Amino acid sequence: KATLAIECAMQLSDIVHTTQLFANYCRWNERLFGEMYKAFRNGRSQNDPSLEWFRGELWFFDTIVIPLARRVEGSGLFGVSGKGCLRHAVANKKNWSHEGNKLV
Repeated sequence: KATLAIECAMQLSDIVHTTQLFANYCRWNERLFGEMYKAFRNGRSQNDPSLEWFRGELWFFDTIVIPLARRVEGSGLFGVSGKGCLRHAVANKKNWSHEGNKLV
């Protein structure tokens, strides 16, 4: 169980904003988008993130965030926080699917 807890914590540490309140998710998502867009504008990246950001976030929730939040919740090692991670991840995906296009 200790290995599972450490593995989940390490994976979650980079994306924990996706499992918190929507306002916090948006704040960190906007910062990441800004960094990537600036790199594109300055010629350090060939990919314009604005073209796929909305769909990319939905994909990220479906393939990375929600499955990880389910593992965290299922492990029981994080108590009530584990349930909150999954609840917020699902809510954030729903909110993003309704509002994300306006935010990009």
